[in-house]
Amino acid sequence: THCTRTVMALVGAQVLDLDIDPAVEVQGDLSNLPVEQQWKIQHEKLHIKHRGHEAMHAEMVLILLATLVVAQIVLVQWKQRHCRSYNLVTLLQMWVVPLYFTVKLYWWRFLSTWGMFSVITSYIIFRATRKPLSGRTPRLVYKWFLLIYKLSYAVGIVGYLAIMCTLFGFNLFFKVKTEDSMDFGVILLFYGLYYGVMGRDFAEICSDYMASTIGFYRVGGMPTRALAEDLCAVCGQKIFVDVNEEGIIENTYQLSCGHIFHEFCIRGWCIVGKKQTCPYCNEKVDLKRMLHNPWERTHVLYGQLLDWLRYLVAWQPVIIGVVQGINYSLGLE
Repeated sequence: THCTRTVMALVGAQVLDLDIDPAVEVQGDLSNLPVEQQWKIQHEKLHIKHRGHEAMHAEMVLILLATLVVAQIVLVQWKQRHCRSYNLVTLLQMWVVPLYFTVKLYWWRFLSTWGMFSVITSYIIFRATRKPLSGRTPRLVYKWFLLIYKLSYAVGIVGYLAIMCTLFGFNLFFKVKTEDSMDFGVILLFYGLYYGVMGRDFAEICSDYMASTIGFYRVGGMPTRALAEDLCAVCGQKIFVDVNEEGIIENTYQLSCGHIFHEFCIRGWCIVGKKQTCPYCNEKVDLKRMLHNPWERTHVLYGQLLDWLRYLVAWQPVIIGVVQGINYSLGLE
């Protein structure tokens, strides 16, 4: 065929060490070629296009590194001086940036999960911000975000294992293509990390608002109501299980400060809502005494990983956009 003759002519020219530009010589329909051959031809075109631009490429790399350093300093200072506005803007970035790329690249699968998550979370936030606050709302809120937290953790682990199995070639035992296995792992890992970050941020907003509405806790101030001995300071509901008793559904936890809470409430307060203090007296919570199961300590480490990855997901596209704008203004391509 014509495409086969074209490829053979290109290979023959390379063997004879002739300086032939594939962009000029290859006139056939590349779509009929194998994927590997198309990639090789496109890669050669890229090399020819950027040949002799080494100095410009070095300048672009320096601009990228300098922008990353400056952006990191600015973000750290912003978070230290105005933490609330930083968290709100970051959450907005986390919500909008993936949506932009999803619509642009036609990732309808992610858009469907993003839509379901947004609708349910919007309803949960609506319930958490109502006054007066229903007695069932705090537990509903913590159950939802704890479910998101556990699902994102599990999905992220499965995605990571799929990537590692692909790198070690285990996918070949199941006759799964390397491309399909790697795509599967990367997608699951992204889903787990993204929804894990979003769930934690929304959980913190809801936990602050609900605790302030209930009246036992107020951000930056003293509690506005006295705490009875048989009430949970997070949800305001009565505690029926003694600290030393084994509960059927959940146990009762007592912090080092002496205040007692429903197990589900205090776990949601500390782990999902990222709170490290007692909801009533603001004394620091000893997570090591609470989390006796070593696997649950992994959840805390996973939460710290999500905090670190928030910078990559929310701010990295913005930084790259700034770098591209600088390169364009300087005439660098």
